[in-house]
Amino acid sequence: MGERFIIEVEPAKPAKDGKPSVGPVYRSLFAKDGFPPPVEGLDSCWDIFRMSVEKYPNNRMLGRRKFVDGKPGKYVWMTYKEVYDIVIKVGNAIRNCGVEQGGKCGIYGANCPEWIISMEACNAHGLYCVPLYDTLGAGAVEFIISHAEVSIAFVEEKKVPELLKTFPNAAKYLKTVVSFGEVTPQQKEEVEKFGAALFSWDEFLQLGSKNQYDLPVKKKTDICTIMYTSGTTGEPKGVMISNNSIVTLIAGVKCFLESVHEALNVNDVYLSYLPLAHIFDRVIEECFISHGASIGFWRGDVKLLTEDIGELKPTVFCAVPRVLDRIYSGLQQKISSGGRLRSTLFNIAYARKLQYLKSGCKYHEASPISDKVVFSKVKDGLGGKVRLILSGAAPLSSHVEAFLRVVACAHVLQGYGLTETCAGTFVSLPNQFDMLGTVGPPVPNVDVCLESVPEMEYDALSSTPRGEICVRGDTVFSGYYKREDLTKEVMIDGWFHTGDIGEWQPNGSLKIIDRKKNIFKLSQGEYVAVENLENIYGNNPVIDSIWIYGSSYESFLVAVVNPNKQEVEKWAKQNGLSGDFNSLCENPKVKEHILGELTKAAKEKKLKGFEFIKALHLDPVPFDMERDLLTPTFKKKRPQLLKYYKDVIETMYKDAK
Repeated sequence: MGERFIIEVEPAKPAKDGKPSVGPVYRSLFAKDGFPPPVEGLDSCWDIFRMSVEKYPNNRMLGRRKFVDGKPGKYVWMTYKEVYDIVIKVGNAIRNCGVEQGGKCGIYGANCPEWIISMEACNAHGLYCVPLYDTLGAGAVEFIISHAEVSIAFVEEKKVPELLKTFPNAAKYLKTVVSFGEVTPQQKEEVEKFGAALFSWDEFLQLGSKNQYDLPVKKKTDICTIMYTSGTTGEPKGVMISNNSIVTLIAGVKCFLESVHEALNVNDVYLSYLPLAHIFDRVIEECFISHGASIGFWRGDVKLLTEDIGELKPTVFCAVPRVLDRIYSGLQQKISSGGRLRSTLFNIAYARKLQYLKSGCKYHEASPISDKVVFSKVKDGLGGKVRLILSGAAPLSSHVEAFLRVVACAHVLQGYGLTETCAGTFVSLPNQFDMLGTVGPPVPNVDVCLESVPEMEYDALSSTPRGEICVRGDTVFSGYYKREDLTKEVMIDGWFHTGDIGEWQPNGSLKIIDRKKNIFKLSQGEYVAVENLENIYGNNPVIDSIWIYGSSYESFLVAVVNPNKQEVEKWAKQNGLSGDFNSLCENPKVKEHILGELTKAAKEKKLKGFEFIKALHLDPVPFDMERDLLTPTFKKKRPQLLKYYKDVIETMYKDAK
């Protein structure tokens, strides 16, 4: 393998004593002289904030939009010093309620300045910050409070009624509830019935003025947060993340960004809208805080997101593929509705710049005139100042990534990581078009290897190395809370086994191609690696999402597809079909067209006969969390999909025969 962006630090290990073979251990080229050391004196998440307050007391830190006569106006900012003063009050109030170092503090609600302030108060006093979020499913908030033994919780005002539903069971542990806003006398009464106390934000700050408490000594190894992850089956798992994991990750991100000449600085601005309850957003915000940069919060409505972006003008934009897919679809719609002349000019400019990027040109040199005349409108739509777009949490379709790389006038990077690896584990590099569709090389503070999976025919020692991705380093989690059994399953000899299957590319970047557990056997005895197939079929612009299923009693595969509305309507118009999107999804000719497109893709990729899809169902409603078909990070919940589409699958098999 031509390891252009990684270096080998340990040789491969052939299969031995029944253990699968393991490929060489690789490290980022940026860490060839050893992992970047954290800043001196930076031992905990509290130090990240404390040191920035000392360095940048008057910098803008947290901002939210001010409403004037019911209309959103400019962003209003609190400085680092102003935030620090409130954090100290909140910390004193927490201690005043009898919560000591090592106590568990829940935070429940949408991103806002109070969320960060509560989190920093936890960091100050060595409490475990435990995000509570209901998207994990019904009863998840109650489960987390009881499982983590949360004794105090900060709650968004409109979520207070939701939290009260966890009583009386949660009251066994939860003794103090603090609203980010106001509370009603009735709510106070209800909480007091169960022997707990409820405070408004202002009341709680007053409580913090009574007594001053010394901040305890915090160690690198101390746990700073327990983040519960859904997984695709079973109860949520509490991932314990130490101060050291976050501090180490920040050092790695800093080294990476400096190495590619995109270092963060005090003038950077970040839009906080991805849930802080997820590690992806949490560590990004920690990175911004460590640089004395600014964080502005959205209003909590996805329909108003572009308006918030326009007002804030962020310099770095993080997104999950679902958001970038929406941006892509919206732009495609604008292009096609702009008239023939405009769309022809756009297509010429697009093809020309794409060609230059493929030939190795840097993005700002590929076509500066097109950037100024044609693509600058796209950049303006993201506020006009975005220089980095980072996609994470799930795979981004290659056609969407390629499109954004051309039109966004910014670096578009795709990353990969898990809560267990403190989010950042791989990230693609700017100005490397050959990394399209990959998650890039490892970040400069982890070691990575692939382990063969013989039952799926993935060989880590073949000429194209494929296998389960294993990660080692200080960013790796400290275990699952109260679940040593599950920890032992994934942590083997110091290596975290991700369950994801990767394939090394010749340039040292990694492509995620499959999931270890998502494998099933068809009636003729053939094994099918379903995620690999979904990646292949999912690259077709005619579909937005696909779920593939194969019964062990049947010899062929079927699929449920969310078609791309714009592509379907365009094809229908060209072929004289009428009706709205819902009725087009029921039209046999549309179904036949999409099945034909998928068959074409299968032939191009030389798939085996049993990997071809023989029947499909078109669902105009995208897979969503509301129907419990996706996890909060947009991974498919396969058992739930099977249950939801049970009748559809039976009909597909019956009709196909």
